[in-house]
Amino acid sequence: MPTKIQRWGNSQGLRVPKEVLAEANLEIGDAVDVRAVDGTLVVTPLRRVRGRLDLADLVAAMPPDTISTEVPWGEAEGDEF
Repeated sequence: MPTKIQRWGNSQGLRVPKEVLAEANLEIGDAVDVRAVDGTLVVTPLRRVRGRLDLADLVAAMPPDTISTEVPWGEAEGDEF
């Protein structure tokens, strides 16, 4: 799908049609890696971490001497509880 590289402030920007974003399973705000490979612009999605890691596995990987304590933030001021 043809598009143009345009000035965007002091940088350059490339508008990506929403159909192309949808086909690549990307949304506005998603992080991507952009690089030039043999004269070709390559845009690769940076995969989201959320949902791929298990909390129990992360906690199990913590060093045994890790101390976890509650941090006092003062009295509740609203409907926190």
